Amino acid sequence: MMTQIEMTVHYDNGFGDEEDYMIQEDEWDRDMLLDPAWEKQQRKTFTAWCNSHLRKAETQIENIEDDFRNGLKLMLLLEIISGERLPKPDRGKMRFHKIANVNKALDFITSKGVKLVSIGAEETSAKEGLLLWCQRKTAPYRNVNVQNFHISWKDGLAFCALIHRHRPDLIDYAKLNKDDPMGNLNLAFEIAEKHLDIPKMLDAEDIINTPKPDERAIMTYVSCFYHAFAGAEQAETAANRICKVLDVNQENEKLMEEYERLASELLEWIRRTTPWLENRAAEKTMVEMQRKLEDFRDYRRMHKPPKVQEKCQLEISFNTLQTKLRISNRPAFMPSEGKMVSDIASAWQGLEGAEKGYEEWLLTEIRRLERLDHLAEKFCQKATTHETWASGKELILSQKDYETATLTEVRALLRKHEAFESDLAAHQDRVEQIAAIAQELNELDYHGVASVNKRCQSICDLWDQLGTLTQKRREALERTEKLLETIDQLFLEFAKRSAPFNNWMEGAMEDLQDMFIVHTIDEVQSLISAHEQFKATLPEADGERQAILGIHNEVQKISQSYGIKANLLNLYSTITTEELLAKWDKVKKLVPQREGSLQEELARQHTNERLRRLFATQANLIGPWIQTRMEEIGHCSLEVGGTLEDQMTQLKQFEHIIVTYKPNIDKLEGDHQHIQESLVFDNKHTNYTMEHIRVGWELLLTTIARTINEIETQILTRDAKGISQEQMHEFRSSFNHFDRKKHGAMDTDDFRACLISMGYDLGEVEFARIMMLVDPSATGMVSFQSFIDFMTRETADTDTAEQVVASFRILAADKPYILVEELRRELPPDQAEYCILRMPSYSGPGGSAGALDYTAFSTALYGESDL
Repeated sequence: MMTQIEMTVHYDNGFGDEEDYMIQEDEWDRDMLLDPAWEKQQRKTFTAWCNSHLRKAETQIENIEDDFRNGLKLMLLLEIISGERLPKPDRGKMRFHKIANVNKALDFITSKGVKLVSIGAEETSAKEGLLLWCQRKTAPYRNVNVQNFHISWKDGLAFCALIHRHRPDLIDYAKLNKDDPMGNLNLAFEIAEKHLDIPKMLDAEDIINTPKPDERAIMTYVSCFYHAFAGAEQAETAANRICKVLDVNQENEKLMEEYERLASELLEWIRRTTPWLENRAAEKTMVEMQRKLEDFRDYRRMHKPPKVQEKCQLEISFNTLQTKLRISNRPAFMPSEGKMVSDIASAWQGLEGAEKGYEEWLLTEIRRLERLDHLAEKFCQKATTHETWASGKELILSQKDYETATLTEVRALLRKHEAFESDLAAHQDRVEQIAAIAQELNELDYHGVASVNKRCQSICDLWDQLGTLTQKRREALERTEKLLETIDQLFLEFAKRSAPFNNWMEGAMEDLQDMFIVHTIDEVQSLISAHEQFKATLPEADGERQAILGIHNEVQKISQSYGIKANLLNLYSTITTEELLAKWDKVKKLVPQREGSLQEELARQHTNERLRRLFATQANLIGPWIQTRMEEIGHCSLEVGGTLEDQMTQLKQFEHIIVTYKPNIDKLEGDHQHIQESLVFDNKHTNYTMEHIRVGWELLLTTIARTINEIETQILTRDAKGISQEQMHEFRSSFNHFDRKKHGAMDTDDFRACLISMGYDLGEVEFARIMMLVDPSATGMVSFQSFIDFMTRETADTDTAEQVVASFRILAADKPYILVEELRRELPPDQAEYCILRMPSYSGPGGSAGALDYTAFSTALYGESDL
């Protein structure tokens, strides 16, 4: 296959074969040397070429042979072309002065390696290079076939094509005609002189009317086009470099603004949410506290998960931005005060701390209110029972019936009073229980404590009054007892036996109606066992009931035998047989009711146990599953064998598995909600709580996202820095070897050993410099990302501030400043305006109005100075 040069050269030249063409060219050369016009053309061309340079010094020559004879303008020409100073010329007019100046010029030319005789390889090489440049630039144009520096230029289209290729605004190439060489040549020469500052070195007539135009003359003229356009190409290259740098800068600024916006929104959400979670103002009722718990569940299910994703994405965006800045050799991004990733992490930690404490507080308050409601209901029950018993007792104790009673009646009244005292003593414990419950309600800040205290005070006041009245009545009866001698022993026996039995039944009724609150099956079983023990005492109680009933029957029998009326029994006891029988019937009804309540509670506790086991079964699977996925991700991130793309593929598979596992977490959340609604707060079947699972799940999501981002960052770094896969493997293998504690980071000593193993000759100063790069916060640890960043900086090339300064200097035509119109002319509109807005004014020497300092701007881009 032919090379590009060969393809360019093998165009049709108008002759049958190459040999015919060479014969014809030799004939042209012989004719040209014999033609007097050839020498004239040579002189004219090179005179014009010399003047194109000499006019920069505001001088020129008229005759190339005469005006260079004294060597002065020849030396001046060489200084202009080379940009160097030649030795001081001799100013005398003698012949030896002129010879000395010419020799100085010739010596300078020789010192630059230029041969002054024949045509050497260098000249041939320069000719071929210029020819190849012309061929490449004119290749797309029709009717242009540049094969040499003579006949290929006769029709003028090659000159026009060169101009159109670089300045299409100056020539409409489509309107040119190959059959009008005179018009084409004159058009090209005029435009070159007027717009490109190339002097007219040739005449169209000399080119057209000569079979073979002078090669050196055309080469000289074409070289002027080359130099004119080479500067434009250099400026275009410089502009492209600047545009590339500015594109990177603008993209990074957009990423910075986006980070600032997202960070502000997330921090504002945390700022609003944290006080809500820190608010511990308890509600007064269970309904209100349950509503608070439901609001908290909505927060955990709906409001927090998107913010977890936003926080993770914010960290990923920050890391990606920092990587791009490092790759493009820019200074690290420093967010606004209070918006660092560490600030967000700290705020988030505070949020989660408040969140955890809030949930514990809610559950504690619900338990407290549940107990308060239970105590309040128990207080009302016991208070009502006591108030029913105490009703009318004050009036009875205030009677003075003993003043007109017989001795028997007085004795009966005394025994009746003793029975009442026994009953009163039995109620002492109940009054104390009522007071104790009221005290506990006060301590637990029950919302209805005012009414409780008022009722409790009323009971206590009445109790004190009953005690006083009881004592007074007893004293009165005892005084009267001395006057009375006879007491019906049978009535006394009835009173003695009926009172304890009555107290036992009242205690039994109170116990059978007592409310209970339990949380486990064992607690219910304990209550059921106690109930069975109570049932076992019923036969003995029934025997006592029959004995008391026998006394009553005996009284009736005696009364009937001796004509005593049955109502005389009221003198010995406040309890009637009918009351005892009614209470006994009530006890027998309460026993099965109590048994049913206990069985219902047992069934409820069995349901709660099923909920505990269901939750534990799932939690015991999900917890190890999360731990296994974490270990797999950690193992994958430490692998060295495969490519980064292989690791990315595997991590994406892990991510898919994790996402598809989400329904299991949601189901566990639902089961946990059922458990909380059933007021179950412990679970002996698992060590995992819902909080453990939530934290593990959120950590797993964050870890897979961060690990994928790390691999993406490594791929981005590798591709941008030109790091090979083998180098990345070497970096990873070295890091894994010296990460001895497997914490994902090397300590200072391990990092030093790692660098030595990779061929670094480290002194203390050099190692300290490197540590400032990889551990700017002085934590004493080097992460894998910091290690990779350092190694890529050591092994890859990047754009530098010096390169950008050099590019701006080209656009500014070597001035130390640049003008607004130059920026708008050389750069795209948006890039130009970007520079104009940010570039400071030039304050150095030689500046003009509106001059801008591109050096300060460029160094600021790379963090080497401040604007």
